[in-house]
Order: sequence, then structure tokens, then C-alpha cells
Amino acid sequence: MTTFDNREKAFESKFARDEELRFKAGARRNKLLGMWAAEKLGLSGEKAAEYAVSVVRADFEKPGEEDVFEKIRADFDAAGIAQSDTQIRTAMNEFMAMAIDQLRTEG
Repeated sequence: MTTFDNREKAFESKFARDEELRFKAGARRNKLLGMWAAEKLGLSGEKAAEYAVSVVRADFEKPGEEDVFEKIRADFDAAGIAQSDTQIRTAMNEFMAMAIDQLRTEG
């Protein structure tokens, strides 16, 4: 193998690891976000956990994270929960950072 081949394999490996981390972090962020939203919605225990799973599933509806935001926004609106778009997006960003930190700590 040439040096170029070795570098190419290393870049491909790094890309694959980064994509896997991004996927896992997104799913974990959505679960954390779902638990946060569940608390705001007055849910606890099993109901909160079920709601968090529904937030994770919402991420598979469309590419990107807008589907998650739209679910939380719609659920808050339906329940009369006063949270601005900025507050929801800030929570999304904070939970993404938390999820990435947790994944790095784990492994």
C-alpha cells in the first residue's frame, strides 16, 4: 500500500466515525430534549419516557432537525406551554453539546 492509500483509508475511517458520532449524538440529544419537553408538558415516569421516544422518532420524518423542532413547537402550542422558538432551539443546541460530551466520555 502506498502512503496515499493509507491516508485515504484513514480519512474514510475518520469520516465513518464522525458520521456515527453525529447520528448517535442526534438521537441522544432528541431523547434529552424529549425528557425536557415532557417535564414542561407535565409528564413524568413512563409517560415522559414514551414522549421522549416519540421525539426521537420524529427526527426520521424529514432530513435535518426541523421535524424535531416542529413536533416540540406543536406539542407546546397544543398544551399552551409558553416557550419561544428561541428557547426551544437553545435547548436543542444545549442538549446536542451535552449528548456529544456524554458520548465522548463513554468511549
